[in-house]
Amino acid sequence: MQTPQMPLFYDTYEDAIRDCVTALGGNKAVGNMLWPALPADEAGRKLAHCLNPEKREKLDLGELRLIRREARKAGVHILAHYEARDAGYTEPQPLNPEDEAAQLQREFIASVKALEAIQARMGQLQERTR
Repeated sequence: MQTPQMPLFYDTYEDAIRDCVTALGGNKAVGNMLWPALPADEAGRKLAHCLNPEKREKLDLGELRLIRREARKAGVHILAHYEARDAGYTEPQPLNPEDEAAQLQREFIASVKALEAIQARMGQLQERTR
């Protein structure tokens, strides 16, 4: 199955979210992720209402975060790109987990070396004060 072509730019936040939802399987699937206690049909309708500017229902920050993270896992960056552009930033680049792990390991090793250097200096100081 081929993924539908998504627009490069979005006019509204709701449009960007709606295309993320579509890429994640539609209102029912995402609504069920957001509100698992609700029946899937009802959760889908609730999500549709949240994405309709004419309705009072809106997604809260945690719900937007879940959609953004699930979209990221699926390789869909529409929402992150829209938010960055809307705020005047360049498009963000997703982190490669292997790159992030390697960076964390380098930082850890550097921290251990710094602690060892501090420990050595403390030992030298103790020797001088004896």
